[in-house]
Amino acid sequence: MALLIGLPLAALAVACSSNGPEPGPSSTTISQPGPTETAVPTPATQASTQQVPASSAAVPTPRPGTALLVNTLITGLSVPWGLGFLPDGTALVTGRDDGSINSIAPGATGTTSVGTVDGVAHGGEGGLLGLAVSPGFATDGVLYIYYTAADDNRIATVVLRNGALSDQTVILDGIPKGGIHNGGRMTFGPDGLLYVGTGESGDRPIAQDLSSLGGKILRLSPDGSPAPGNPFPDAPYVYTYGHRNVQGLAFDDRGRLWASEFGQNTWDELNLITAGGNYGWPEIEGQVARDGFVEPERVWPTDAASPSGIAFWQGSIWMAGLRGERLWQIPLTDSATDPTGEPVAQLTEAYGRLRTPQVAPDGSLWVSTSNTDGRGDVRDGDDRILRLEFES
Repeated sequence: MALLIGLPLAALAVACSSNGPEPGPSSTTISQPGPTETAVPTPATQASTQQVPASSAAVPTPRPGTALLVNTLITGLSVPWGLGFLPDGTALVTGRDDGSINSIAPGATGTTSVGTVDGVAHGGEGGLLGLAVSPGFATDGVLYIYYTAADDNRIATVVLRNGALSDQTVILDGIPKGGIHNGGRMTFGPDGLLYVGTGESGDRPIAQDLSSLGGKILRLSPDGSPAPGNPFPDAPYVYTYGHRNVQGLAFDDRGRLWASEFGQNTWDELNLITAGGNYGWPEIEGQVARDGFVEPERVWPTDAASPSGIAFWQGSIWMAGLRGERLWQIPLTDSATDPTGEPVAQLTEAYGRLRTPQVAPDGSLWVSTSNTDGRGDVRDGDDRILRLEFES
Protein backbone atom coordinates (compact mmCIF):
# COMPACT_ATOMS: atom_id res chain seq x y z
CA MET A 1 0.00 0.00 0.00
CA ALA A 2 1.37 3.36 -1.02
CA LEU A 3 1.05 6.61 0.89
CA LEU A 4 0.09 9.56 -1.28
CA ILE A 5 2.80 12.12 -0.65
CA GLY A 6 2.81 14.11 -3.90
CA LEU A 7 -0.42 15.87 -4.87
CA PRO A 8 -0.69 17.31 -8.40
CA LEU A 9 -2.65 20.56 -8.22
CA ALA A 10 -3.90 22.66 -11.09
CA ALA A 11 -6.12 25.70 -10.77
CA LEU A 12 -8.66 25.76 -13.55
CA ALA A 13 -10.79 28.70 -14.68
CA VAL A 14 -14.23 27.75 -15.98
CA ALA A 15 -17.06 30.15 -16.74
CA CYS A 16 -20.29 29.27 -14.89
CA SER A 17 -23.73 30.86 -14.74
CA SER A 18 -25.14 31.43 -11.25
CA ASN A 19 -28.70 32.31 -12.23
CA GLY A 20 -30.78 29.42 -13.48
CA PRO A 21 -30.47 27.06 -16.44
CA GLU A 22 -28.14 27.84 -19.28
CA PRO A 23 -29.32 27.83 -22.92
CA GLY A 24 -27.41 24.59 -23.53
CA PRO A 25 -24.84 22.40 -21.80
CA SER A 26 -21.28 23.59 -21.68
CA SER A 27 -18.52 21.33 -22.88
CA THR A 28 -14.94 21.04 -21.66
CA THR A 29 -12.24 18.78 -23.04
CA ILE A 30 -9.59 17.51 -20.62
CA SER A 31 -6.56 15.53 -21.71
CA GLN A 32 -6.47 12.20 -19.90
CA PRO A 33 -3.08 12.13 -18.13
CA GLY A 34 -0.68 9.34 -17.49
CA PRO A 35 0.09 8.22 -13.92
CA THR A 36 2.31 11.19 -13.04
CA GLU A 37 0.62 13.95 -15.01
CA THR A 38 -2.02 16.47 -14.01
CA ALA A 39 -5.18 17.04 -16.03
CA VAL A 40 -5.41 20.46 -17.68
CA PRO A 41 -8.64 21.59 -19.40
CA THR A 42 -9.05 23.62 -22.52
CA PRO A 43 -11.37 26.66 -22.34
CA ALA A 44 -15.08 25.84 -22.03
CA THR A 45 -17.09 25.92 -25.25
CA GLN A 46 -20.82 25.69 -25.95
CA ALA A 47 -22.17 22.46 -27.41
CA SER A 48 -25.61 21.43 -28.60
CA THR A 49 -27.66 19.00 -26.53
CA GLN A 50 -27.32 15.45 -27.79
CA GLN A 51 -29.00 12.34 -26.46
CA VAL A 52 -26.53 9.47 -26.47
CA PRO A 53 -28.11 6.05 -27.13
CA ALA A 54 -27.99 3.75 -24.13
CA SER A 55 -25.59 0.84 -24.37
CA SER A 56 -24.78 -1.96 -21.98
CA ALA A 57 -21.54 -2.82 -23.76
CA ALA A 58 -18.39 -2.75 -21.66
CA VAL A 59 -16.20 0.30 -22.26
CA PRO A 60 -12.45 -0.40 -22.36
CA THR A 61 -10.10 1.42 -20.01
CA PRO A 62 -8.86 4.55 -21.82
CA ARG A 63 -5.25 4.87 -22.86
CA PRO A 64 -3.12 7.70 -21.41
CA GLY A 65 -3.55 10.76 -23.59
CA THR A 66 -7.26 10.09 -24.28
CA ALA A 67 -9.34 13.26 -23.89
CA LEU A 68 -11.93 13.43 -21.11
CA LEU A 69 -15.03 15.32 -22.30
CA VAL A 70 -17.17 17.17 -19.73
CA ASN A 71 -20.67 18.47 -20.49
CA THR A 72 -23.05 20.31 -18.17
CA LEU A 73 -26.41 18.50 -18.34
CA ILE A 74 -28.54 20.15 -15.65
CA THR A 75 -28.24 23.43 -13.75
CA GLY A 76 -30.31 25.19 -11.10
CA LEU A 77 -30.19 22.36 -8.51
CA SER A 78 -29.87 22.84 -4.74
CA VAL A 79 -27.67 20.35 -2.85
CA PRO A 80 -28.31 17.25 -4.97
CA TRP A 81 -27.13 14.26 -2.94
CA GLY A 82 -28.33 10.82 -4.08
CA LEU A 83 -28.31 9.83 -7.76
CA GLY A 84 -29.59 6.70 -9.45
CA PHE A 85 -30.86 5.40 -12.79
CA LEU A 86 -34.03 3.54 -13.73
CA PRO A 87 -33.98 0.73 -16.32
CA ASP A 88 -35.24 3.10 -19.05
CA GLY A 89 -32.33 5.52 -18.49
CA THR A 90 -34.28 8.06 -16.45
CA ALA A 91 -32.15 9.54 -13.66
CA LEU A 92 -33.41 10.28 -10.15
CA VAL A 93 -31.77 12.81 -7.85
CA THR A 94 -32.50 13.60 -4.21
CA GLY A 95 -32.49 17.10 -2.72
CA ARG A 96 -30.84 17.05 0.71
CA ASP A 97 -32.46 20.14 2.20
CA ASP A 98 -36.01 20.02 0.82
CA GLY A 99 -36.56 16.24 0.81
CA SER A 100 -37.39 16.21 -2.90
CA ILE A 101 -36.85 13.53 -5.52
CA ASN A 102 -36.68 14.73 -9.11
CA SER A 103 -36.38 12.82 -12.35
CA ILE A 104 -34.31 13.63 -15.44
CA ALA A 105 -35.56 11.97 -18.61
CA PRO A 106 -32.97 10.80 -21.17
CA GLY A 107 -31.89 13.82 -23.20
CA ALA A 108 -33.70 16.31 -20.95
CA THR A 109 -32.17 19.61 -19.86
CA GLY A 110 -34.40 20.02 -16.80
CA THR A 111 -35.93 18.06 -13.95
CA THR A 112 -39.46 16.87 -13.13
CA SER A 113 -40.64 16.43 -9.54
CA VAL A 114 -41.82 12.95 -8.58
CA GLY A 115 -42.52 13.84 -4.95
CA THR A 116 -41.21 14.67 -1.50
CA VAL A 117 -40.17 12.20 1.19
CA ASP A 118 -42.19 12.47 4.39
CA GLY A 119 -40.49 13.17 7.72
CA VAL A 120 -37.18 14.60 6.46
CA ALA A 121 -35.61 16.86 9.11
CA HIS A 122 -32.82 18.80 7.43
CA GLY A 123 -30.15 20.26 9.68
CA GLY A 124 -26.41 20.64 9.16
CA GLU A 125 -25.28 17.72 7.00
CA GLY A 126 -28.52 15.81 7.49
CA GLY A 127 -31.59 15.59 5.27
CA LEU A 128 -32.59 13.40 2.34
CA LEU A 129 -29.33 11.67 1.43
CA GLY A 130 -28.74 8.41 -0.41
CA LEU A 131 -30.90 6.68 -2.99
CA ALA A 132 -30.68 3.18 -4.46
CA VAL A 133 -32.87 1.70 -7.17
CA SER A 134 -34.20 -1.78 -6.50
CA PRO A 135 -32.58 -4.43 -8.74
CA GLY A 136 -36.16 -5.53 -9.46
CA PHE A 137 -37.46 -2.04 -10.19
CA ALA A 138 -38.95 -3.06 -13.53
CA THR A 139 -41.49 -5.19 -11.66
CA ASP A 140 -41.62 -3.75 -8.12
CA GLY A 141 -41.06 0.00 -8.73
CA VAL A 142 -39.21 0.29 -5.40
CA LEU A 143 -36.65 2.94 -4.44
CA TYR A 144 -34.54 2.83 -1.28
CA ILE A 145 -33.90 6.15 0.49
CA TYR A 146 -31.74 7.21 3.44
CA TYR A 147 -32.88 10.28 5.36
CA THR A 148 -32.51 12.18 8.60
CA ALA A 149 -35.71 12.25 10.68
CA ALA A 150 -36.47 14.10 13.90
CA ASP A 151 -34.66 11.61 16.15
CA ASP A 152 -32.49 9.40 13.96
CA ASN A 153 -31.40 8.47 10.44
CA ARG A 154 -33.62 5.98 8.65
CA ILE A 155 -33.76 3.73 5.61
CA ALA A 156 -37.11 3.49 3.88
CA THR A 157 -38.66 2.24 0.69
CA VAL A 158 -40.97 4.19 -1.59
CA VAL A 159 -42.78 3.08 -4.70
CA LEU A 160 -42.43 5.14 -7.86
CA ARG A 161 -45.55 4.58 -9.94
CA ASN A 162 -46.87 6.71 -12.81
CA GLY A 163 -44.34 9.43 -12.06
CA ALA A 164 -45.28 9.82 -8.38
CA LEU A 165 -44.10 8.48 -5.01
CA SER A 166 -46.27 6.38 -2.73
CA ASP A 167 -46.18 3.73 0.00
CA GLN A 168 -43.29 5.09 2.05
CA THR A 169 -42.22 2.38 4.52
CA VAL A 170 -39.39 2.54 7.07
CA ILE A 171 -37.33 -0.67 6.97
CA LEU A 172 -34.58 0.33 9.43
CA ASP A 173 -34.41 3.15 11.97
CA GLY A 174 -32.25 3.99 14.97
CA ILE A 175 -29.18 5.04 12.99
CA PRO A 176 -27.59 7.86 15.03
CA LYS A 177 -28.04 11.38 13.65
CA GLY A 178 -26.09 14.57 14.22
CA GLY A 179 -25.34 17.95 12.76
CA ILE A 180 -22.38 16.20 11.11
CA HIS A 181 -21.38 12.69 10.01
CA ASN A 182 -24.72 11.19 9.00
CA GLY A 183 -23.26 8.92 6.31
CA GLY A 184 -26.05 8.09 3.91
CA ARG A 185 -24.64 6.32 0.84
CA MET A 186 -26.37 3.12 -0.34
CA THR A 187 -25.67 0.65 -3.12
CA PHE A 188 -26.80 -2.82 -4.09
CA GLY A 189 -24.04 -5.38 -4.42
CA PRO A 190 -23.69 -8.12 -7.01
CA ASP A 191 -25.13 -10.42 -4.32
CA GLY A 192 -28.44 -8.51 -4.44
CA LEU A 193 -27.96 -7.16 -0.91
CA LEU A 194 -28.12 -3.50 0.17
CA TYR A 195 -24.91 -1.93 1.53
CA VAL A 196 -25.25 1.26 3.59
CA GLY A 197 -22.60 3.67 4.89
CA THR A 198 -23.31 5.44 8.18
CA GLY A 199 -21.46 8.06 10.21
CA GLU A 200 -20.68 8.32 13.91
CA SER A 201 -22.70 11.58 14.13
CA GLY A 202 -19.84 13.32 15.94
CA ASP A 203 -19.95 10.79 18.81
CA ARG A 204 -16.61 9.10 18.16
CA PRO A 205 -16.79 6.06 20.49
CA ILE A 206 -19.87 4.59 18.80
CA ALA A 207 -17.77 3.77 15.72
CA GLN A 208 -16.14 1.00 17.81
CA ASP A 209 -19.40 0.00 19.53
CA LEU A 210 -21.02 -2.93 17.75
CA SER A 211 -24.31 -2.24 19.53
CA SER A 212 -24.62 1.06 17.61
CA LEU A 213 -25.49 1.41 13.92
CA GLY A 214 -23.34 4.55 13.64
CA GLY A 215 -19.86 4.56 12.11
CA LYS A 216 -20.52 1.33 10.22
CA ILE A 217 -21.14 -0.24 6.87
CA LEU A 218 -24.41 -2.14 7.17
CA ARG A 219 -25.63 -4.99 4.96
CA LEU A 220 -29.37 -5.59 4.58
CA SER A 221 -31.65 -7.91 2.70
CA PRO A 222 -34.01 -6.05 0.33
CA ASP A 223 -36.85 -6.36 2.86
CA GLY A 224 -34.76 -4.54 5.49
CA SER A 225 -33.86 -7.57 7.58
CA PRO A 226 -30.21 -8.32 8.43
CA ALA A 227 -28.44 -9.95 5.50
CA PRO A 228 -27.69 -13.64 5.98
CA GLY A 229 -24.03 -14.33 6.64
CA ASN A 230 -23.22 -10.99 8.27
CA PRO A 231 -20.11 -11.40 10.46
CA PHE A 232 -21.42 -10.41 13.94
CA PRO A 233 -24.22 -12.54 15.40
CA ASP A 234 -24.86 -10.01 18.19
CA ALA A 235 -24.82 -7.07 15.74
CA PRO A 236 -26.81 -8.57 12.87
CA TYR A 237 -26.83 -5.52 10.55
CA VAL A 238 -23.13 -4.68 10.86
CA TYR A 239 -20.78 -5.59 8.02
CA THR A 240 -17.74 -3.49 9.07
CA TYR A 241 -17.06 -0.95 11.81
CA GLY A 242 -14.60 1.69 12.96
CA HIS A 243 -15.69 4.27 10.37
CA ARG A 244 -15.90 8.05 10.85
CA ASN A 245 -18.26 8.98 8.02
CA VAL A 246 -18.82 6.79 4.97
CA GLN A 247 -20.36 8.71 2.07
CA GLY A 248 -18.98 6.65 -0.81
CA LEU A 249 -19.60 2.97 -1.69
CA ALA A 250 -18.90 1.21 -4.99
CA PHE A 251 -18.25 -2.30 -6.28
CA ASP A 252 -15.60 -2.87 -8.93
CA ASP A 253 -15.71 -5.39 -11.78
CA ARG A 254 -14.26 -8.09 -9.52
CA GLY A 255 -17.04 -7.72 -6.97
CA ARG A 256 -14.84 -5.94 -4.41
CA LEU A 257 -16.43 -3.23 -2.27
CA TRP A 258 -14.65 0.13 -1.90
CA ALA A 259 -15.54 2.93 0.52
CA SER A 260 -14.46 6.54 0.88
CA GLU A 261 -14.20 8.06 4.33
CA PHE A 262 -13.83 11.55 5.72
CA GLY A 263 -10.82 12.03 7.94
CA GLN A 264 -10.66 14.50 10.78
CA ASN A 265 -7.71 16.87 10.49
CA THR A 266 -5.10 14.82 8.66
CA TRP A 267 -6.08 11.95 6.33
CA ASP A 268 -9.07 11.13 4.15
CA GLU A 269 -9.25 7.50 3.10
CA LEU A 270 -10.15 5.06 0.35
CA ASN A 271 -10.73 1.63 1.88
CA LEU A 272 -11.04 -1.84 0.41
CA ILE A 273 -13.79 -3.46 2.45
CA THR A 274 -13.54 -6.90 4.03
CA ALA A 275 -16.44 -8.39 5.98
CA GLY A 276 -15.94 -8.01 9.73
CA GLY A 277 -13.08 -5.51 9.37
CA ASN A 278 -12.34 -2.81 11.94
CA TYR A 279 -11.24 0.32 10.06
CA GLY A 280 -9.82 2.05 13.08
CA TRP A 281 -11.73 5.21 13.89
CA PRO A 282 -11.30 6.85 16.37
CA GLU A 283 -8.25 4.85 17.46
CA ILE A 284 -6.30 5.51 14.24
CA GLU A 285 -6.60 7.75 11.19
CA GLY A 286 -4.78 7.11 7.93
CA GLN A 287 -2.19 4.44 7.20
CA VAL A 288 -1.14 3.23 10.63
CA ALA A 289 -0.12 -0.41 10.98
CA ARG A 290 -1.67 -1.83 14.12
CA ASP A 291 -2.94 -5.30 14.92
CA GLY A 292 -6.70 -5.62 14.67
CA PHE A 293 -7.22 -2.67 12.29
CA VAL A 294 -7.49 -2.53 8.49
CA GLU A 295 -5.32 0.10 6.82
CA PRO A 296 -6.71 2.23 3.97
CA GLU A 297 -5.40 1.61 0.46
CA ARG A 298 -4.97 5.34 -0.23
CA VAL A 299 -4.99 8.52 1.83
CA TRP A 300 -5.13 12.25 1.05
CA PRO A 301 -4.72 15.41 3.13
CA THR A 302 -8.21 16.63 3.98
CA ASP A 303 -7.84 19.86 1.99
CA ALA A 304 -7.24 17.80 -1.18
CA ALA A 305 -10.26 15.52 -0.85
CA SER A 306 -12.95 15.47 1.88
CA PRO A 307 -14.54 12.70 -0.17
CA SER A 308 -18.21 12.04 -0.68
CA GLY A 309 -19.42 9.61 -3.35
CA ILE A 310 -17.38 7.15 -5.40
CA ALA A 311 -18.03 5.13 -8.56
CA PHE A 312 -16.20 2.41 -10.47
CA TRP A 313 -15.75 3.51 -14.09
CA GLN A 314 -13.25 2.85 -16.84
CA GLY A 315 -11.01 0.64 -14.69
CA SER A 316 -10.71 3.21 -11.88
CA ILE A 317 -12.43 4.32 -8.72
CA TRP A 318 -13.61 7.93 -9.21
CA MET A 319 -13.91 9.81 -5.91
CA ALA A 320 -15.69 13.16 -5.58
CA GLY A 321 -14.00 15.76 -3.38
CA LEU A 322 -15.95 18.41 -1.49
CA ARG A 323 -13.32 20.58 0.17
CA GLY A 324 -10.78 19.34 -2.39
CA GLU A 325 -12.99 20.50 -5.30
CA ARG A 326 -11.72 17.79 -7.62
CA LEU A 327 -12.52 14.32 -8.89
CA TRP A 328 -9.86 11.79 -7.97
CA GLN A 329 -9.23 8.98 -10.44
CA ILE A 330 -7.66 5.99 -8.69
CA PRO A 331 -6.64 3.27 -11.18
CA LEU A 332 -7.11 -0.31 -10.02
CA THR A 333 -4.32 -2.81 -10.61
CA ASP A 334 -3.98 -6.58 -10.83
CA SER A 335 -1.78 -6.68 -7.73
CA ALA A 336 -3.16 -8.45 -4.67
CA THR A 337 -0.81 -6.55 -2.36
CA ASP A 338 -1.16 -3.08 -3.92
CA PRO A 339 -4.50 -2.94 -5.75
CA THR A 340 -4.44 0.80 -6.55
CA GLY A 341 -2.26 2.83 -8.88
CA GLU A 342 -1.18 6.44 -8.45
CA PRO A 343 -4.23 8.72 -8.09
CA VAL A 344 -4.79 11.49 -10.65
CA ALA A 345 -6.67 14.73 -9.92
CA GLN A 346 -9.34 15.60 -12.47
CA LEU A 347 -11.59 18.71 -12.71
CA THR A 348 -9.46 20.48 -10.10
CA GLU A 349 -11.31 23.62 -8.93
CA ALA A 350 -13.23 23.68 -12.22
CA TYR A 351 -16.74 23.13 -10.85
CA GLY A 352 -16.39 23.67 -7.10
CA ARG A 353 -17.38 21.02 -4.56
CA LEU A 354 -18.19 17.61 -6.07
CA ARG A 355 -20.64 15.25 -4.37
CA THR A 356 -21.81 12.17 -6.28
CA PRO A 357 -20.44 10.26 -9.29
CA GLN A 358 -22.71 7.63 -10.85
CA VAL A 359 -22.31 5.49 -13.97
CA ALA A 360 -25.17 6.05 -16.43
CA PRO A 361 -26.74 3.34 -18.62
CA ASP A 362 -25.05 4.81 -21.71
CA GLY A 363 -21.60 4.22 -20.17
CA SER A 364 -20.89 7.85 -19.27
CA LEU A 365 -20.16 9.11 -15.76
CA TRP A 366 -22.49 11.67 -14.18
CA VAL A 367 -21.13 13.87 -11.39
CA SER A 368 -23.15 16.25 -9.20
CA THR A 369 -21.82 19.39 -7.54
CA SER A 370 -22.54 20.59 -4.00
CA ASN A 371 -21.93 24.34 -4.03
CA THR A 372 -25.10 25.49 -2.28
CA ASP A 373 -24.64 25.81 1.46
CA GLY A 374 -27.16 24.89 4.15
CA ARG A 375 -28.59 28.42 4.29
CA GLY A 376 -29.62 28.40 0.65
CA ASP A 377 -26.82 30.73 -0.45
CA VAL A 378 -25.00 29.86 -3.66
CA ARG A 379 -21.21 29.79 -3.95
CA ASP A 380 -19.49 29.51 -7.32
CA GLY A 381 -22.76 29.06 -9.17
CA ASP A 382 -25.86 26.90 -8.86
CA ASP A 383 -25.53 23.16 -8.35
CA ARG A 384 -25.44 21.08 -11.48
CA ILE A 385 -24.90 17.65 -12.96
CA LEU A 386 -21.96 17.02 -15.27
CA ARG A 387 -21.60 14.23 -17.82
CA LEU A 388 -18.13 12.76 -18.43
CA GLU A 389 -17.00 10.50 -21.25
CA PHE A 390 -13.71 9.70 -22.96
CA GLU A 391 -13.14 10.78 -26.52
CA SER A 392 -13.30 7.76 -28.80
